[in-house]
Amino acid sequence: MVNDEPVPVTRPVDHGTAKLMPDIDRKRAWLLTVDGAPQSYVDLDDPVHLEFEYARRLGHVLDIVGEAGRPLDVLHLGGGALTLPRYVAATRPGSRQDVVEADRGLLELVGKHLPLPDGAGIALHAADARAWLGAAPGDSADVIVADVFGGSRVPAHLTSVAYAGEADRVLRAGGVYLANLADAAPFAFLRSQLATFATVFEDLALIAEPAVLRGRRFGNAVLVAAHHPVDVGALARLTASDAFPARVEHGPALRHFTGGARPVRDENAVPSPEPPDGAFGIGG
Repeated sequence: MVNDEPVPVTRPVDHGTAKLMPDIDRKRAWLLTVDGAPQSYVDLDDPVHLEFEYARRLGHVLDIVGEAGRPLDVLHLGGGALTLPRYVAATRPGSRQDVVEADRGLLELVGKHLPLPDGAGIALHAADARAWLGAAPGDSADVIVADVFGGSRVPAHLTSVAYAGEADRVLRAGGVYLANLADAAPFAFLRSQLATFATVFEDLALIAEPAVLRGRRFGNAVLVAAHHPVDVGALARLTASDAFPARVEHGPALRHFTGGARPVRDENAVPSPEPPDGAFGIGG
């Protein structure tokens, strides 16, 4: 008798040890971890299912960019298991997407065990995110999604004013920059990122659970940056309907949260803080 039940896959990749673990509750769904830290969750049969809370929040922003369902040109910095590229391909057919992932071994593992559907319009590139961004043509993307973690920390070279300026150069007029960040009180990193992107972009919003914003625990926060007003009303409605509702900070409240934080320059950039043990439990 042939056992066709999915089994975990563990492989060394360029920047650690990756593991793909099947979800016993969803037939073709997988959790990707690298060195034990959850990185991505993918349901191959249902690519619009976003298991992680921060991924759902990124998905909400992607849903309100431009006309609903219209194809987008999206640049993803950070690949993981390609959760959001699959989501965009399913919700906005005809989109053109580039995914930049520094770990070639991880791309190969995901490509082999969690293959993309034919005609998805997703091109994969093994490269450093900052280097790729610096070489990308101007006015070439509708959205940039930055979800880059070296282990469990955002790399320092993706936090500076110069980096934000490169993102702005690559975005088209009306484009939107999104970033998955992580921090805890007193929010030195998160506040510095708000100050940094405020030097380049005219409108910012931040999406996070109230418990994170109140400093009760370490967690993810989604930064949204654009040169036009973000539809915070639509975002607030979408995030409020999630299993773990989030708050959308914008305008004076966000400027108050930022306080006197100073923009980050390349010469003084640091990675995001190391999360405490257990900060990123599965599904969060």
